[in-house]
Formats: sequence, C-alpha cells, structure tokens
Amino acid sequence: MARSNRRLRRDAQYARYAGGPDPLAPPVDTAEALDAIGQDVMAGTSPERALREFLRRGGRDQSGLDDLARRVAERRRELTQKNNLDGTLLEIRELLDKAVLEERKQLARDVTLDDADRTLSEMQLDSLPPSTAAAVSELSDYAWKSAEARADYAKIKDLLGREMLDQRFAGMKQALESATDADREAITAMLDDLNELLDAHAHGTDSQEQFDDFMAEHGEFFPERPENIDELLDALASRAAAAQRMRNSMTEEQRDELDALAQQAFGSPGLMDSLSRLDDTLRSLRPGEDWGSSERMDGEQGLGLGDGTGVFQDLADLDQLAEQLAQSSQGSQLDDLDLDRLARQLGDEAAVDARTLQQLEKALRDSGAMKRASDGKLKLTPKAMRQLGKALLRDIADTMSGRQGARDLRRAGAAGERSGATREWAFGDTEPWDVTRTVTNAITREASERASGGGLPAGGASAGPAGGASGAASAPDRGSRVRIEIGDVEVQETEARTQACVALLVDTSFSMAMDGRWVPMKRTALALHTLITSRFRGDDLQLIAFGRSAEVMDIEELVGLDAMWDKGTNLHHALLLANRHFRKHPTAQPILLIVTDGEPTSHLEPDGEVYFSYPPDPLTVAYAVRELDNSLRLGAHTTFFRLGEDPGLARFIDSMARRVGGSVVAPEADDLGAAVVESYLGSRQGRGGPGGGDGGFSSMFGRGWGF
Repeated sequence: MARSNRRLRRDAQYARYAGGPDPLAPPVDTAEALDAIGQDVMAGTSPERALREFLRRGGRDQSGLDDLARRVAERRRELTQKNNLDGTLLEIRELLDKAVLEERKQLARDVTLDDADRTLSEMQLDSLPPSTAAAVSELSDYAWKSAEARADYAKIKDLLGREMLDQRFAGMKQALESATDADREAITAMLDDLNELLDAHAHGTDSQEQFDDFMAEHGEFFPERPENIDELLDALASRAAAAQRMRNSMTEEQRDELDALAQQAFGSPGLMDSLSRLDDTLRSLRPGEDWGSSERMDGEQGLGLGDGTGVFQDLADLDQLAEQLAQSSQGSQLDDLDLDRLARQLGDEAAVDARTLQQLEKALRDSGAMKRASDGKLKLTPKAMRQLGKALLRDIADTMSGRQGARDLRRAGAAGERSGATREWAFGDTEPWDVTRTVTNAITREASERASGGGLPAGGASAGPAGGASGAASAPDRGSRVRIEIGDVEVQETEARTQACVALLVDTSFSMAMDGRWVPMKRTALALHTLITSRFRGDDLQLIAFGRSAEVMDIEELVGLDAMWDKGTNLHHALLLANRHFRKHPTAQPILLIVTDGEPTSHLEPDGEVYFSYPPDPLTVAYAVRELDNSLRLGAHTTFFRLGEDPGLARFIDSMARRVGGSVVAPEADDLGAAVVESYLGSRQGRGGPGGGDGGFSSMFGRGWGF
C-alpha cells in the first residue's frame, strides 16, 4: 500500500501578522555598527558612548534614535499647533443658534399662535444672554413651539452628557449617539458600581471576585479588557488625568462655561456628581499621574472634550516616548522602548526601526564583540578588534590591489610563494603535488617497465578515470589506469619563509591628535597587527607608543588610548624598547617601522629620568642616533613614515634613514596604513623597503608619496 504524504495532507492555517520580530527579515548586520563604533573608540570615545552614538545616528539604511525622536517632536508640534479647545463649546453654540433660528421661523409662520404668546416668546429669545451656558440654562424652561427646535435643544444636553462620559471612557460619545433611556440608566448603574468598587479598593476590602463580577456586568464599557483592579485603575486614571490637563489648558472663561453647561448633561446633575466622585477617587489612588500640567493649543481645529482628552493622552505618550528615546536617565536601555505606543503614535514603520535598533544592540552584545570589564565599563573584545582589523585590512588590500605591482594581501602569508620548480616528494613535505609531473613520471616509468617486460611492482597506487586511487592487489587495465608509486610524486617548491621580528613605533605626542593623525595612526597599528596575527603567525610584533616617554602596548590598549596634552617625542626610549625586542629574537629578521610627525625632543637619562628640550637638544638627537645605530647592528630593516610637511623634520628623517640604509615614506594620513603594510611585506622579502625600490613605490602609490 502506498504511503500517503503526511506533509501534503497537513492542514495549513494562516492568520494576520500580530507584530513582533519579522520572521522573514534578514539577520541584523553588525559590521557597519562595529566599524563606526571602532572609529569612535579610536578617536578617543569610550565603547559605551560610541555604541550609544551609533544607535542615535543610525546606519546608512537604518533610522536611529535621533530620527525617531525628531518624528516624535514633529508629531507633538502638529497636535498642539493644529488644534484648539473650543470644539465642544462651538458645537453647543451651533446647536443653540440652530434651535433659536428654527423657533423664530416657527413663530413667524404659525398663524394660529396667539399674538401675546408670540410676542412673549420673541422677547424671551431676543433677551438671551451672550454666554452660551447662560443661554442654555435660561432656555431650560422655555416652551418650544417648533418640534425641530425642541429636538436641537435636547441634543445639547445629550451632547454634553456624551462628551463628559467620553472624557473618562474613550469611545463613549459615539457609542451613546442614539442612546435610549435604558442606555442612560445602564451608565448610571455602571458609575455607581464602579465608585463602590474603587471605594472598596481604597479601603482594602475589595477582592478579585468583586472585580470579576463588575467586569461580567459592565465589561462592555471597558474595551481595554483589564484583568484586575490595578489595570482598571491605570486605564481610568490615565484618561482622567488627561482630561484634567485639558481643563488646565483652557481659559478661565472656557472652564466657567463648561462647568455651567455640565449641570445640563443628560438633563440631570447626577451624572456630574458621579463623575466628580470618580475623579476624586482616582486622584487619591493614582497621585503619580500628571494632574497639574497644561498645554498651549492655538490651532484652528476645535476639539471636543472626548477628542481633546484623547489628544492630551497622545501628548503624554509622545512625552514618554521622547524620554525613552533620549536614553538619558541612569540605566536606560533600548528594551525600555514601548513599541506598541510608538506604533500607535508614529506608525508601524517607526516601531520596526526601533525594534531593529533593539536587535542590533542585542546582537552586538551577544556576538562577543563587546563585554563589560570588571570595573563595569563596556569594552571591545579581542574578537571585535579582529573584525575591525580585518575590515581595515580589506580596505588596504583594495587600495593596494588597484595599484601597479601591488601585492595581493588576500594571499599574503601563505606557506610560501611558488618558485616554479618541482622536486621529488620526501617524508614530511606539506607542499602541494605537481599533478602533471607526477602523472608524467608514472606513465614514463610504466612504459619503460613494459618495454623491459617487467611486472607490476607491489606497493603502488592506480589512478583511474574517476580520479580515485586503488591498491595493487590485482593488475589494473593498463589501457584505462595509471599506476602511481611514491617515487613518481613531485611537489611544487615554494620560497622559504623567513621569521620576522617587527617593531612598530608610533608617535603619540599631542601634535598627532591636533593635526588629525590620531585615528589613522591607530588604524595603521590595528591593520598591521591583524595582518601579522592572521597571516604571519610566526612573526612577532611589538607595538611601542612614544610621547614624552615610551611604553609597550597591546593592541586593545593602543586603540583605546586617549590623546593627552603631553609635550615630548622620545624616539630614544622607543628605540631602546625596539632593540630589546630584537635581541629577544636573535634568529628572526628585525623590521623597524617608525611613524612620527616631529623631531625627537626628549630622551632617557642614565638614571631613568626623562629630559625634555625644545628646540631639540643635540644630546637628545645623539641618543636617538646611537640607538638607531644599534638597530642597524642588529640587522634591522628600517622605514620612517614622515607625517607633515615640516622641512626641518624632513631633513632630520632623511639623514637618519641614509645613516642606516633605510627608507622614508611621506604618505598622506589616510594612506598611512597601506604604506606601513607594504613596507612590512617588502622588508620580509629582503627588499629593504616598500615597493622594492625608490621609484617603484612612489609610482605605485601615486601623488603624495615620496622617498
């Protein structure tokens, strides 16, 4: 019996996307963020602040916190500048004017009406006060002659009731638009039960059962569907506080008008008594809500009481979003962002942008690129340093590969460059086989054996058309197979690799930071460190920073080094440390790379104290020259990288380089990394400097390079 395909028979169910992370979205790319953070860290910014700054700026195709905050501010400004708070008063005035006009029409055309009654009614209408509230109150006992006018006047009381309720319970204005007496009684019963429930909660005598009974009977009035008394209180207090802020924002005249009109709501003052009791209870139970602030609303669009309360709730939401996006309070995190509120105020696209930023921050922390040290500060990990270094190295490789004669860094550091020669394989060889020579040797040997009538020797291997190898237990078909023996195998010879001992001396005097060379110096050190640790693991690199004094630094320390106002360029001390490094590796090829933008102005005295003098003291220069001579005696290949256009520095560097047979490169700051890497690769091959000669490197790197 054929087995049915269970996958085809499985029922598929589809539903509307309910929000949350997009399951089809590509994973968050941290490369751009890590590169930007690394740039800021190398410029002296802490990793914590660099991360925050990137999240604020965003990426090439990613909105940042600042952009979201700008959109929040624009939305807030739109709400306050577009609206005013006269909506309910204007609507009531329109209904009142319409009712009075219809009544006047009826009085004019009703010929059956007694003239005395007509005159009295007209006098009452003519003497109405200008105040809307006073006019509505005075007409409460008026005997309307027009049925249409009577209906319009009744709408005023109905509108007031619905607006008052809509201020406390969102959507009530529309829900009660055609309310019956039974609907009004249901609202009165709900308010009475709600006040009893809240009073019980205030005295600590309420229960979950009492809340459940209340929701079972009156749940239709609460679309938020709270699950307990606290959630109900939060929803009610939030809207009641917004209603109070709206009232605070009105003029005194507007407040007086509404207070007078409120007594006419639904034709009974009982509604206002219940609402006032509710407001007092909410104030006492939720004093932390904003009950006292106000807003200036100068727009042209009038807001009713209910709609205005909703706008004030929106303004409160926007204020909270602005605070969350600012990330200014102690311990603020992106996870604090209320994505639902953001989507409600700015749309789903803004929520997606914010969620992406949250995922990016989490990915940076979870990927091992950043971690907190023992002091609680966020730091870049060695993994992050490797990623940054690889990115820098790729940039340098792209720069160099586009120049004539440049070395391909993607293959640098392999087991050795192929020389083109081959030799017989020997035990322990790891070089690749020369397949053509190996198969040719096997065919020649077999042809010689057949000519001499010899048999197949044991211990070989046969290569068939499928490229496989088989043992020699049986003689293969000589027409389709070639038997390979150990003696047939030849390997490709490669040039011998020489271990190098590298010292990179970088000037960390304040002039490097002042002239914009601080970050290029760090990028250069990180790129060279990455190249050596990933491609030339047999080489030993030491990073030496020299300002007023010199010290050996690991790459993390150098990358995070802040620029300091410290006078002095102690090349003498740096050379002392470099020569000590060379002496520790007597069998390696010493390579000395010196990056500086100034002449030596300090040196170490015999007692270890630092001596500083500007202009440079001849003794300081002599100490530096002596240690450079020691580097030459140790066999170091020396390259100076001169930054800046100072003629005095140029003359000094040139004379120092000539003294030790070294090279001088004068790159622009942005090309420093490529220059140092090229010099290192050239020195490893014994070319003594970048490009293998004085003119080749200059032509390779174009304008701005020289020796």
